[in-house]
Amino acid sequence: MRTITWNDEKQTIEMIDQRILPREFEILSYDDYAGVADAIRSMVIRGAPAIGAAAAYGMAMAGYQSGATTSETLLTDLQDAADFLNQARPTAVNLSWAVRRMLAAAEAFEGTTDELRGHLLRLAKDIADEDVEINKRLATYGAELIEDGDHIVHHCNTGALATVDWGTALGVIRMAHEQGKRIHVFVDETRPRLQGARLTAWELDQYGIPYDIITDGSSGYLMRTGQVQKVVFGADRVAANGDVANKIGTYMLALAAYDNGIPAYSVLPVSTIDFDLPRGDLIPIEERDGDEVLGLTLMGELVAPENATARNFAFDVTPNRLISGWVTEKGVIYPPFDVNMQAAMKG
Repeated sequence: MRTITWNDEKQTIEMIDQRILPREFEILSYDDYAGVADAIRSMVIRGAPAIGAAAAYGMAMAGYQSGATTSETLLTDLQDAADFLNQARPTAVNLSWAVRRMLAAAEAFEGTTDELRGHLLRLAKDIADEDVEINKRLATYGAELIEDGDHIVHHCNTGALATVDWGTALGVIRMAHEQGKRIHVFVDETRPRLQGARLTAWELDQYGIPYDIITDGSSGYLMRTGQVQKVVFGADRVAANGDVANKIGTYMLALAAYDNGIPAYSVLPVSTIDFDLPRGDLIPIEERDGDEVLGLTLMGELVAPENATARNFAFDVTPNRLISGWVTEKGVIYPPFDVNMQAAMKG
């Protein structure tokens, strides 16, 4: 089933609660855009494409929440909702991309306020449907890079749970598996929230794809000893020069791959590219509550000393020189990214 859907009967937004997987499976419902923003912030829903779809549905919900009877007042309420949603998480560009698209559609619409509300909901549904089709297209391109027998390191979670459905980097792996290629996945735990150990492993179980969970620091050893042929990860924001912001730990993974001559691919929809941002060091990096680090337990006991403090960066930036290629719905884009990206966008 989809990670996020709109319930037409109840006029609510429904999401899989990813905080409690894999032990529990629960669908949460939201009937206001503030709740959607909180779901994004608290990681009920996560992954750049899924966050984008959630923001689009949040904007549609804001239209229905508004009691405005004129287009001007409704547009003001939508702008307020846009500002609120944009503050939920700062790094993933898909959020602001979806909000801008919804606002632009509202500003260009000619019709009654009720017609505009319906128009925004249809657009949000279109954005969600587009995400699924885009994922399948890029997965098809990416699967061509995977060879029979490959052992692949995968970081964080980039599957159906990180998108509306299907997945980006994990979607490539899934597509290669469905094509009959015999592959094995090394799943980085991805601390501190363990998206790899909890979510990616759960998805691989559903697909019947062989895997081993590994500690985040194990990938370098596996690469150095010849046990890895490919590295794949997603992206939360990509700068115009090809630098990639992704889940913390991606930079170290890409460094190890580069040092060992192993291809490292970032898999992303083009909506994740921030064409207005010239380089990666300008990407805002979210720092989350240190309790996510300090709250880790071992055998039922807290790991850290009682008075410990922590820094908890959610993302890092991988320089373009370490990335072998981007896998997008436009095809595989190779360096130099700034040149070849423009050519792909025109194609």
